[in-house]
Amino acid sequence: MWTREYLKTRAKKVLKVSYWKAFVVSLILGIAIGDRGGGSGRGFNNLMESLSPEEAFILSLIVIFLVLLGIAFRIFVGYHLEVGGRRFFVQNAQLEGVASEELSVLGYAFDKERYMDVLKAMLYRGVMNFLWYLLFIIPGIVKNYAYMMVPYILADNPNIGYKRALELSEKMTYGHKFNIFVLRLSFIGWYLLGVLACCIGVIFVPPYEHATMAELYLVLRQQAIEKNLCTSEELMLDLVLPDDGFREF
Repeated sequence: MWTREYLKTRAKKVLKVSYWKAFVVSLILGIAIGDRGGGSGRGFNNLMESLSPEEAFILSLIVIFLVLLGIAFRIFVGYHLEVGGRRFFVQNAQLEGVASEELSVLGYAFDKERYMDVLKAMLYRGVMNFLWYLLFIIPGIVKNYAYMMVPYILADNPNIGYKRALELSEKMTYGHKFNIFVLRLSFIGWYLLGVLACCIGVIFVPPYEHATMAELYLVLRQQAIEKNLCTSEELMLDLVLPDDGFREF
């Protein structure tokens, strides 16, 4: 079984060599995924109340347009940047940062032979997550963790198929969801320290978190292959996977 200490130690080792590239990729991932703090709705409501009906209507149209533009960006650009970013961190982890990936890997999923398959799989994941959240919050959270490995799987094989990507992610995360939740929770302290550092320090934490999650994927991927949940050919692997640091169940 993998441990938080093992994953974080591996991530730190990689980042010692390639931190600034990881930092740039993390900034782009933050934009692609939408990891930004939300503003207060109260201020917007107060603004609307201070406007005339005509001005409020125009402002509402502008807000709707911007929201739709943001959704379109997330679907047609953000999904693919996310897959490219995950590919950077996974390959960087495999190479231990020594010959870290070039930033051009961010455009990996925009290739014409990959674009539509990545779009289908990521959109399918988004829709399924949304439907589960509509059912109840807790099932939605559980499924969010179940589908967490989809962009990593697509980073290995973007043409694997949208249903297979979700199915494999569910199998990889089976029995690990609570531990993954605790792993992600363990970064809260670092983010709080970043807030105390005039909030600027917050932007330096994501590379550490992304690198750790890439290490987790490598472990779960290796276990999936050894348990015959998938094959290295299906994931189009051409590198030797690390097999130290965790034990079989």
